[in-house]
Amino acid sequence: MFHPFKASINPFESILVGLPKPEGGEYGKYFSLPALKDSRTDKLPYSIKILLESAIRNCDNFQVSKNDVDKIIDWQNTSPKQVEIPFKPARVLLQDFTGVPAVVDLACMRDAMNRLGGDSNKINPLVPVDLVIDHSVQVDLARSENAVQTNMELEFRRNNERFAFLKWGSNAFHNMLVVPPGSGIVHQVNLEYLGRVVFNNGGILYPDSVVGTDSHTTMIDGLGVAGWGVGGIEAEAAMLGQPMSMVLPGVVGFKLSGKLCNGVTATDLVLTVTQMLRKHGVVGKFVEFYGEGVGELSLADRATIANMSPEYGATMGFFPVDHVTLQYLKLTGRSHETVSLIEAFLRANKMFVDYNEPPVETVYSSYLELDLSSVEPCISGPKRPHDRVPLKEMKADWHSCLDSKVGFKGFAVQKESQDKVVKFDFHGQPAELKHGSVVIAAITSCTNTSNPNVMLGAGLVAKKACELGLEVKPWIKTSLAPGSGVVTKYLLKSGLQQYLNQQGFHIVGYGCTTCIGNSGDLDESIATAISENDIVAAAVLSGNRNFEGRVHPLTRANYLASPPLVVAYALAGTVDIDFEKEPIGIGKDGRSVYFKDIWPSTEEVAEVVQSSVLSDMFKSTYEAITKGNPMWNKLSVPASTLYSWDENSTYIHEPPYFKNMTMTPPGSHAVKDAYCLLNFGDSITTDHISPAGSIHKDSPAAKYLLERGVDRKDFNSYGSRRGNDEVMARGTFANIRLVNKLLNGVVGPKTIHIPTGDILSVFDAAMRYKADGHETIVLAGAEYGSGSSRDWAAKGPMLLGVKAVISKSFERIHRSNLVGMGIIPLCFKPGDDADSLGLTGFERYTIDLPSNISSIRPGQDVTVVTDNGKSFTCILRFDTEVELAYFNHGGILPYVIRNLINSP
Repeated sequence: MFHPFKASINPFESILVGLPKPEGGEYGKYFSLPALKDSRTDKLPYSIKILLESAIRNCDNFQVSKNDVDKIIDWQNTSPKQVEIPFKPARVLLQDFTGVPAVVDLACMRDAMNRLGGDSNKINPLVPVDLVIDHSVQVDLARSENAVQTNMELEFRRNNERFAFLKWGSNAFHNMLVVPPGSGIVHQVNLEYLGRVVFNNGGILYPDSVVGTDSHTTMIDGLGVAGWGVGGIEAEAAMLGQPMSMVLPGVVGFKLSGKLCNGVTATDLVLTVTQMLRKHGVVGKFVEFYGEGVGELSLADRATIANMSPEYGATMGFFPVDHVTLQYLKLTGRSHETVSLIEAFLRANKMFVDYNEPPVETVYSSYLELDLSSVEPCISGPKRPHDRVPLKEMKADWHSCLDSKVGFKGFAVQKESQDKVVKFDFHGQPAELKHGSVVIAAITSCTNTSNPNVMLGAGLVAKKACELGLEVKPWIKTSLAPGSGVVTKYLLKSGLQQYLNQQGFHIVGYGCTTCIGNSGDLDESIATAISENDIVAAAVLSGNRNFEGRVHPLTRANYLASPPLVVAYALAGTVDIDFEKEPIGIGKDGRSVYFKDIWPSTEEVAEVVQSSVLSDMFKSTYEAITKGNPMWNKLSVPASTLYSWDENSTYIHEPPYFKNMTMTPPGSHAVKDAYCLLNFGDSITTDHISPAGSIHKDSPAAKYLLERGVDRKDFNSYGSRRGNDEVMARGTFANIRLVNKLLNGVVGPKTIHIPTGDILSVFDAAMRYKADGHETIVLAGAEYGSGSSRDWAAKGPMLLGVKAVISKSFERIHRSNLVGMGIIPLCFKPGDDADSLGLTGFERYTIDLPSNISSIRPGQDVTVVTDNGKSFTCILRFDTEVELAYFNHGGILPYVIRNLINSP
């Protein structure tokens, strides 16, 4: 058992040495990798050196053993063998959608400790926790100078209870920093302000590393900080001092050479990299960028590439620290002494890249290379981030999508209907829509709004369009959500915000908006025109996710593009256009205006960036950030360390995880005669399993809220109600685009209750199974659980009574979350799936597992038998011994509680 409080002598004390300052004295002490005098460490990837340093520093031969350190040193030989290592990150990063359930769970754990006779004050973060409230910005009011203030007021009215709960948590728990609403997107705040790069903790120096409850935590990898997304459940355990168990990853070396051509953006680059890495196969691996081309990329460009690691499937997309990193740290207001310490520590520990010195021979698991000059303008869609489309091929690709059968690249629109034009009245103005008409154009998301090059580039496109007399149609819902207040400062200083305003791109707030599904409603006239005429409407956004049903229920085509391209497509009003040959519009002089007429050169963008992005902007923004705003500061919260649950609350509710918990672990268990709740194909995302967006008026969650007196206009989003298990259980598998094979491919959040043949909502069917004492499973295809690292995509199925998921493959974080909630993840054998085995989902399933946990091995074969005589073998995806321990305890949180009670 792991005990976070058990102390022991570190066997590597002999390599703990002082780091001298140039002027005398020392910065502190650090564990020196060169002092190991082991030549194998010289060739390790930089990202693996961070894992090594952490293992050495935390080595107590209990949580982290000397054998674990040896495995990492011998990475070149051990990584292909899928060996397990413990990792203790330096800190944990939360945002409010995941922060609320994390604080709910911590509060519940304190109650459980009390009930079981333990010391509830042991439930406190043992590593720094940074919680940024950023996910509650709904684009209710757009195209208005008052959008920020109005949306902020709406935010506080809707989320007052949730915000107050987080404020209580920041006082009740030690070691927790809460960044108030309106400050920016969590990953940009992490990049510009929270990222330490090197910690100085009581005189001990060590590299910053972070796990976060959002999959795009990887953005910090662009700063040379090792960070990636984990499930909220794993993050909570890390906060409580538990080492994370992980498989020692392979590292793909990605060499960059050359430089980007004129007019090509970092977004074009990241979409190209995403496609390349998807093709290469990097799931479960680190990607480390190297080569002279890296030195040509700004820190913001690196952060854009690192941000989209989840979309290309890697655990990290890592850029080691170099002179560009140090320049960025100075620009963003880190002190001279801090930057000097960072450089001195990393150089001393052979973790710094210096392009003036001979390149270090680093060994990687596999290699890729990209000449930056080969990257061309592109977008991705209409339904997946890695379906890249070169801009010059977009019109042809769009028509192919209209023709093709329904799928990731198809809408199956009949030929005779493809040119249909729907005319309607938009507030007294004549308006029209066609297939491909843009109805949402959003400069949004953590991927791009931290990058001055593309943000100011968007401003230049708007400026050129205004000067030529082009104007975005008023029925297109345009919005601009900067990643932090710094972006507003440089857009204003450059004079470009006024042109963005003229084109409808007013600032709506600071946080995640359209990319997370917070698009707000479309105008009723537009919604009716789309729905009644079955129009395939489009959204174009500078985001990282475009899965079906995520951006908006009425935009079936969703394209990811750079901010300047978002403006260009908004001006064109359609994705059905060839920018090289067709005009975007007619200018004020009556002449056609083409894409090339509004597109800025690389030199134009660089000039504006140089004159507009200033260090003082970062300093002034972040000096004020923790002071909050008047609305936050007015929130009144109780001083107690135990939370007083309100049974009538529809935002914060005590979940039932620990209600019947005892000190005896429940042990391993088989699954007997389970019904199949749902039968899925490939690429079921966490958005399908646990939507974050709007609550549909006819859903079980809506019924629950209406029964409790909540008006429809106050439903808010699923994401904002993640602190209420009753809402979230009802929202599980509630995505309106769900395709369930049990219903012959009918689209919608329904299933069949097999014993009766009744077609019900998934929630109602699950409750009927539970009431009758029946267990359930889920069948799925490849990439089950891809998308955001959403803990409710595991918590929800557990509350519905799902005991196992059998799929062709799992997304890394989601598999881990299932384990954390006590759900058994099983994979079909290679070459098998439900169809090839003749499984319809109407069978009953028995999964035979030994009752003694010590008889189970990670990754062993397991036999599944159905009631109609079929039998097939699956791989048990408990990947480590620690995961088996979690399963034995009924999940990771009961495991932690029992161990904390038993600890000294």
